[in-house]
Amino acid sequence: MKKHLFCLLLGLASLTAKADLPSEVTEALSQAGVPLEQVAVVVQAVDSEQPSVLHNPEKSLNPASLMKLVTSNAALELLGPNYRWKTELYYEGSISHGVLTGNLIIKGYGDPNFTSADFWRLLSSLKQAGIQEIKGDLILDKSHFAAPAQQQASFDNEVWRAYNALPSAFLVNGRHTRFKFSPNSSEQNAVSISSDLALPQLDITNNMRLLPGACRDWRNHLRYTVSSETVAGTEAIKSIIFSGTYAADCGERFLELSLFNDELYAYYSFKQLWQALGGKFSGQLQVKQGSSLAIKLLEQQSQALSQLLPEMNKWSNNLMARQLLLTIAAEKMAVPATEVDGATAITRWFNSKPGMGETLVIENGSGLSRIERISADALARMLMQTYRSPVMPEFISSLSVLALDGTLMRRLKDSPVAKRAHIKTGSLDGVSAIAGYVLDKQNRRQVLVMLVNHEKSAASKLAQDALIEWVYRQP
Repeated sequence: MKKHLFCLLLGLASLTAKADLPSEVTEALSQAGVPLEQVAVVVQAVDSEQPSVLHNPEKSLNPASLMKLVTSNAALELLGPNYRWKTELYYEGSISHGVLTGNLIIKGYGDPNFTSADFWRLLSSLKQAGIQEIKGDLILDKSHFAAPAQQQASFDNEVWRAYNALPSAFLVNGRHTRFKFSPNSSEQNAVSISSDLALPQLDITNNMRLLPGACRDWRNHLRYTVSSETVAGTEAIKSIIFSGTYAADCGERFLELSLFNDELYAYYSFKQLWQALGGKFSGQLQVKQGSSLAIKLLEQQSQALSQLLPEMNKWSNNLMARQLLLTIAAEKMAVPATEVDGATAITRWFNSKPGMGETLVIENGSGLSRIERISADALARMLMQTYRSPVMPEFISSLSVLALDGTLMRRLKDSPVAKRAHIKTGSLDGVSAIAGYVLDKQNRRQVLVMLVNHEKSAASKLAQDALIEWVYRQP
């Protein structure tokens, strides 16, 4: 009897020791000034019934952009990997000899990655349908999604940053303008600035100075101010002034800003592309639901969901995640889609899975939130179950490959674990997190989740890297 009791106690002691955080991780957290109480970690091999590391597994924490793992997983299961978004063209009036006498209507259904190239293709199809001139207005029908509660993002003070853009049933390029900065080789101490879509409604003033030296925190040395001017009562001219310094060693760098709202960005893009195609248009912009008497001209479909997810997860695109949540709401709840309905649909799906409990708190599905919550245990369970699901290949391939692409492009490049992990990162002020799959040196796939909620969380990346390398080395 005593022998059996001793063996039981020994086994429990062994399990407890096994569940402790690796010493190199605790040491790195200590050096970062992050208390262990504000950290949650789960590590478990996909073919094992027991975790190898458990630390605060049931603690409800803010996951930042790791919430995109939940949103994308829900989308793959609820919508299907081959789900596609449509964009439709209608007209009111009549068409004769290539002239549309009436309004052109674009009805959007929330395509999260409708680009200028897609818009060009749509308008080219319009030309091929025989329309050369539009004698009427452009109507944008965004009624598939409900209007957002606020008209401008209020998450932080960076109102012009692209990550703060609000969702819409019809978005072009995520309504962001991408500015490229580079040393100007033809002029001394000068910096070149250009934008990806040269809209005539955007005026750029360049007061940047080029300095020698290494490229460190280049955005901290960049400043910009934005102002607006109204023309003819409706059309806004945006002026942006860039100032500050730029290090020569930075080479090419990019900054994405959302300077126009979704309606104006789409309208200006339409006019520019339609003119480039040789089309004529002299009307104005209207934003309203299309008439039931409007006649459908054509429909264009997006790429499949599985093809779009890597853009969202590898580069942590907040706006795409919010579009995805609203699409789930529209398909599974009601139209017009709301974020409340989207959160409800995803929560029901998540809680229906075995062992999840009720730790998920979801607001907009992107992680750009102060109220979203999940436990490391629930997230790890989801990753385990996803690995055994039919959508596993599409899900894993959407994650960043360590030291190769996405937000992990520059991490652990010289480590043996480089290119052997598919991981999503998440960060906010006071939040730093990683989760995904690591292929260890025995080619055994391991699920890894680490959530850190603390004012010094940004300093925990060395502890995250230490955990990834520890998982790789496990026998």
